[in-house]
Amino acid sequence: MFRRTLLRKGAAALAAAQIAVPGRRAGTDGVDADAIVGSATADTVDGAQPTYRNPVHDRVFADPAVVRGDDGGFYAYGTYNDWGSARPRRLIPILRSENLVRWTYVGEALRRIPAWRGSRELGLWAPDVRRIGGRYVLYYSLTRFGDDNPAIGAAVAETPGGPFEDRGRVLQSDGVGLPNTIDPCPYVEDGTPYLLFGSHRGIYGVRLTPNGLSVAGDPFQITGDGVEAAYVVRRNGRYYLFGSRGTCCDGLASTYHLVVGRADSLRGPYRNRAGNRLLDAPGTTILRGDDTFAAPGHNAVVVDDSGDWWLVYHAYKRSNPWAWSGEVPRRVLMLDQLAWNGGWPTVPTETPSRVAPAPTVDR
Repeated sequence: MFRRTLLRKGAAALAAAQIAVPGRRAGTDGVDADAIVGSATADTVDGAQPTYRNPVHDRVFADPAVVRGDDGGFYAYGTYNDWGSARPRRLIPILRSENLVRWTYVGEALRRIPAWRGSRELGLWAPDVRRIGGRYVLYYSLTRFGDDNPAIGAAVAETPGGPFEDRGRVLQSDGVGLPNTIDPCPYVEDGTPYLLFGSHRGIYGVRLTPNGLSVAGDPFQITGDGVEAAYVVRRNGRYYLFGSRGTCCDGLASTYHLVVGRADSLRGPYRNRAGNRLLDAPGTTILRGDDTFAAPGHNAVVVDDSGDWWLVYHAYKRSNPWAWSGEVPRRVLMLDQLAWNGGWPTVPTETPSRVAPAPTVDR
């Protein structure tokens, strides 16, 4: 099931799950989020390279984005969720880690739903953060399931841990004439910020003003239908577009998987490994589920201090796929190393790892 149709399956259940009801029995994530620390640890045995275990954060943390701060720490941002607590929804929860393995909850990017769309019945989905003009700019989807006019907004902060100050709308479907303006991915090209966006009806990009807060050009199309959650990196002069295909939010029936294409320009054309344009064909699959983890998707990419590349994403644990007694998809935070083979990123196992060598972080 796509996110756009999830509300049609269980609107009442989701609404109840997002705002805790006093006296209601919490589900598997029913803990005090202020005390949450990631369950994974980096272990060393007999002087060998440390290892870690997936998931690296065993709580609901969907659609992760990661940025490294000036303090050397890694900061992760996720779609809003109440984590089963009695408090109101956590609007873009923030985690911090020294090593990409052990994560600690540090706060929320925003304290309230921004009012510029005029409705409180909206969610903050799929954030992403970049440093633009000397400060951190956080982009978020302000929308709800079934929304025919979704929007992307921005907030700014001096540090990646916030607090972030909302700066309102960046773009909206009716303003750019495109559907599904969600899942923002900022990218800075030679000092000029761009924003990629879109969900299952094409991925698009657009140039932004120097401060990253407004549209400054016409949108350009990057992919055809069927992909969402774009993420772009540059390596050795080429651009690599990661995306998620399939369904995200139907528990173990979800079919999410990660695909990639590459191009010689940010604007494309992006092609899969067979040479087919992503405007006409799907990307090359690099990660899919297995008998332990289901529906891996919606990724970010980071580089550790040894130059190794890492994929941060969410997936379901097959042994525990739902929170709040089966009402909320329980997508947890995952980590896997990216290898480069013939100029293409790969996940060597092609499925999520259980135990693997840990990232190298000089701390």
